[in-house]
Amino acid sequence: MAQKKMWLPVLVALVLPAMAFVACGRRGQQANSLQIKGSDTMVNLGQAWAEEFMKIDPAVSVAVTGGGSGTGVAALLSGTCDIAELSRQLTPEEISLARKKEFEPREVIVALDGLAVVVHPANPVSQLTLDQLAAIFSGVVVNWKEVGGADLPIVVLSREVNSGTHVYFKEHVLRRIGDEGRAEFAASALLLPSSQAIADEVAQNPGAIGYYGMGYISPREKALAVAVDAASPFVEPTIENVVSQAYPISRPLLMVTRGRPEGLVGRFLDFVLSAEGQKIVLKIDFVPVDKS
Repeated sequence: MAQKKMWLPVLVALVLPAMAFVACGRRGQQANSLQIKGSDTMVNLGQAWAEEFMKIDPAVSVAVTGGGSGTGVAALLSGTCDIAELSRQLTPEEISLARKKEFEPREVIVALDGLAVVVHPANPVSQLTLDQLAAIFSGVVVNWKEVGGADLPIVVLSREVNSGTHVYFKEHVLRRIGDEGRAEFAASALLLPSSQAIADEVAQNPGAIGYYGMGYISPREKALAVAVDAASPFVEPTIENVVSQAYPISRPLLMVTRGRPEGLVGRFLDFVLSAEGQKIVLKIDFVPVDKS
């Protein structure tokens, strides 16, 4: 049976305004410009939203950059961006830091995502359980023959530690084995700066295995079917399977603002959550929130 997702019951609560927080703007913000920073998983989606929004209002400038969810949080805390894109929820420490900066961070779920685990197309392995993935990415299993593949060393690829994708994978996959407080990626894991870097390495390395948001899936890599355990069905990372909660490595994608989104920030978020904005989510191969 697929794992229950704790974020789905609170989806509406996070999207709808529940508290009237005082909005705090970016330092040096111009009335007709927005700075959005954060998750590399979301950067293409954010840029697609920005391009369409600027077509609607040509007087507005929206800049979207990646760097990881941690980078987005840091920019929000320092007042150098208006919206942080996160592929994970804020930590209690980050919320505490925001309050010390005298603003209440506002999380809004803007899309849903499934993390695809990918290998080279020539790799005969097509499906793995979560426990097998945990063993591979933590370095317990080091050769593909141990999970039904060829006699070939496994090359583990991971996002860097400031990535929300890294954090999510660590918490929801690696911590299935051993002491959950000490679960770590293999010491030999190659930490790469972006999802595209992982895609490029997997595409040319027959021994590689990595993970990224399913919006990055291409014919150059093979996405594995994943099962919760050996007694459960193997499920592919597709939009339908994320919507139905059948795919076991799924997560919300968020935008975070400095207090209640107002003015241009509010208009942009309204567009993102509109029917038109959610069509863009589907076009970029993520899952619209209105499908949940």
